[in-house]
Amino acid sequence: MTTELTIGDTAPDFSLADADGRTHSKSDFAGRKVIVYFYPKAATPGCTTEACDFRDNLSALAAAGFDVIGISPDDTEAIRAFAADENLTFPLLSDPGAEVAKAYGSYGQKTIGDRTFDGTLRSTFVIAEDGTVARAEYNVDAQGHVARLRTELGA
Repeated sequence: MTTELTIGDTAPDFSLADADGRTHSKSDFAGRKVIVYFYPKAATPGCTTEACDFRDNLSALAAAGFDVIGISPDDTEAIRAFAADENLTFPLLSDPGAEVAKAYGSYGQKTIGDRTFDGTLRSTFVIAEDGTVARAEYNVDAQGHVARLRTELGA
């Protein structure tokens, strides 16, 4: 299990490739508010629901000053197909070794059916303009998550 972040912590740095192989780093968003969400696997039901909810609310979030980034352990080919299939227009980043997920405390034991294993946990962070954690949510439910987040952020 990894250590969870709390409000006021400095958000861990990252530098990861998107679906097209372009690198995105935390420093690219300096001075901006960014929602970073971790999802376990592209094109699965919960991850598709969450990604499409972010997609459908992207303009409202952007109008409130928030960028959105999704991070998963999928390789760039899988996230490219996922983004294309679901018309996702925000960056999806590949974290194949789950190192960034671990740094954010978004990695640990999970159970699906009768199988227990370690993996990326569904979680969401709001990083403030100064690079600190303004919000840290672990084990979120994909259904209704973005609507609730928008309400709480006033977006």
